Amino acid sequence: MARKLRIQCPGAIYHVINRGDRREAIFEDDQDRGRLLATLTEACEKTGWQVPADCLMSNHFHLAIETRQPNLVVGMKWLLGNS
Repeated sequence: MARKLRIQCPGAIYHVINRGDRREAIFEDDQDRGRLLATLTEACEKTGWQVPADCLMSNHFHLAIETRQPNLVVGMKWLLGNS
């Protein structure tokens, strides 16, 4: 069964989670985390997002993302495809 489409609104704040397959590690070290944060900074520049909070752990991460435009899905595809 297909997942329901995400409702996107300008000015919304989203709690985004990404977890490794079978809860496997997605970060080997702080350099990996730094690369994700650098790519996230670039995503924010491209999309106009603001990220008031983040939490990066070995096997997953949480982001609070505030969008100015309804562009969460497009931005996340770019972020995860480039990190």
